[in-house]
Amino acid sequence: MSRLTSHRGLYLITQEDADGARLLARTQALLEAGVVTWLQYRNRAADAAAQREQATTLQALCAQHGVPLIINDDIALALSIGAAGVHLEDNSIGLEAARAALGPQALIGASCYDQAALAAQAVAQGASYVSFGAFFPSRSKPTTHRATPAVLLETATLGVPRVAIGGLTPANARPAIDAGADLIAAIGGVYDAADPIATARAFKALFD
Repeated sequence: MSRLTSHRGLYLITQEDADGARLLARTQALLEAGVVTWLQYRNRAADAAAQREQATTLQALCAQHGVPLIINDDIALALSIGAAGVHLEDNSIGLEAARAALGPQALIGASCYDQAALAAQAVAQGASYVSFGAFFPSRSKPTTHRATPAVLLETATLGVPRVAIGGLTPANARPAIDAGADLIAAIGGVYDAADPIATARAFKALFD
């Protein structure tokens, strides 16, 4: 159904940053270091024109380094730049509509918070992967939902990659991986680190 050639490791989500040049430079360094499995572009601090410009640049960089680029909540942008897929936080957009627009090979993800039933429904509607969180308090992804490793154990038979997100670090992510998380998503956990590349490598090493 989708491009799942590699789906274990760090799922990096771009940080909200009004300085697009800084965002691109920091993300490029991480891609060049070979520590990113999937990349999601999410920058609501930028206007539509800047988002398109940044996403186009990231798509070229991701293609160069063999990393799928997934666009957050914007099917039209993903389609226009040839991205690998889209991640839907806003369930009103519709997984079936995303699949119809992007085709059978697209990576289409859905935020399922702490709800196994929502994940099962998402897969039935065409999701390529599902994400759960937040596992810990997070400045980047504030939410009232609090996921635990139990939801990963409960969804072991879904047959799609499962992503853990929210306040995860190389020091606290092991229980989520042991419970079945295929990818650990990080935003501030990488971008705000004293050494983002070393931190990303530490995430990657958890899967080695």
